[in-house]
Amino acid sequence: MSEHGHDAGRAPASAPALALWLRFLRVPGIGARRRLELLNHFGSLEALFESARGQLARLLADAPQALAALRAEPDEKQLAADLAWFNEPRRQLLTWFDEDYPRLLREIPDPPVALFVIGERAVLSLPQLAVVGSRNATAAGRENARAFAHELAQAGLVITSGMALGVDAAAHRGALESGAATIAVMGTGLDRVYPARHRELAHAIAQQGALLSEFPLGTAPRPENFPIRNRIVSGLALGVLVVEAAERSGALITARLGSEQGREVFAIPGSIHSPLSRGCHRLIRQGAKLVETARDVLEELGPLASVVTPAGERPSVLVSPAPDALPEPAQQLLACLGYDAMTVDALVERSGLTADTVSSMLLVLELHGFVASGPGGNYQRLT
Repeated sequence: MSEHGHDAGRAPASAPALALWLRFLRVPGIGARRRLELLNHFGSLEALFESARGQLARLLADAPQALAALRAEPDEKQLAADLAWFNEPRRQLLTWFDEDYPRLLREIPDPPVALFVIGERAVLSLPQLAVVGSRNATAAGRENARAFAHELAQAGLVITSGMALGVDAAAHRGALESGAATIAVMGTGLDRVYPARHRELAHAIAQQGALLSEFPLGTAPRPENFPIRNRIVSGLALGVLVVEAAERSGALITARLGSEQGREVFAIPGSIHSPLSRGCHRLIRQGAKLVETARDVLEELGPLASVVTPAGERPSVLVSPAPDALPEPAQQLLACLGYDAMTVDALVERSGLTADTVSSMLLVLELHGFVASGPGGNYQRLT
């Protein structure tokens, strides 16, 4: 247990040290690399704050906002609120100076100097796979994310993602269903759940794994936060698996960061007509490993992570019946449905089927992974 948090309701061992960290993490105008440079230069936060009118002024001559914040008296009201957050069980601050700071994360070019954690911090040092993909994932993409995460978690990999809509949430749920740990790296302060609909999911992850963030408490879900947090998602893991991604996607940022960090990159291929396959196909062209089963991931990461697929078990993949085994109306509707999104009304007009039949057959096709529903009640073909 670190001095910078507590388990089972115990108070922090050193409130003054925690208070200094909380003040430092709220200093504006400097990024992760600059914070680490300052820590390494002074060797401790105490020495850093004591140097506010000496060496620090020279080191931060180009960052007047940060220098002013370090020289200012602490905001006692804000500090009291931040400290009070740690009074609940399983809330901790993991810092650069802690022995259990994750080794892989320590090796990236711009590691966070501290992480707010809710849950079991020990899981941060276990072998991990980052599973990422589109927020607007298809039904097949969500099912693949869930199935792969379930299988790989059973094999011994902790599944790490960002708890976003779509692929992220499906991957977390797959890991939770397997009974294994999963880690969610947040783009907000840990006193907020984003998206709000994932409140129950966040609670389950905190109970069975860990929620973490480098952002101070109260940080809102600003767009610029999410690419920043992606380096932590990939940095904690041995590899990054991209399930579905458009050509411009946050998942591709995570994959690029992972590659730059020396991580293995994996991608699941899809239809050449699907926009959500193009990002994965681009990664494969650039050298990512094409993945069809969980075993493909384990072949690469197993030796690094000391995990194995249970004997005699074949990793899960999405299985659909042959199109000619579908009910006749479903086959007719599938023939009318292209890879561009269409409304139910357009499908009724094109197929000649009744609205009730189209609705019920769309459900059949979606359950079997032939079509996916999208925003505005549109449907598009997947295979």
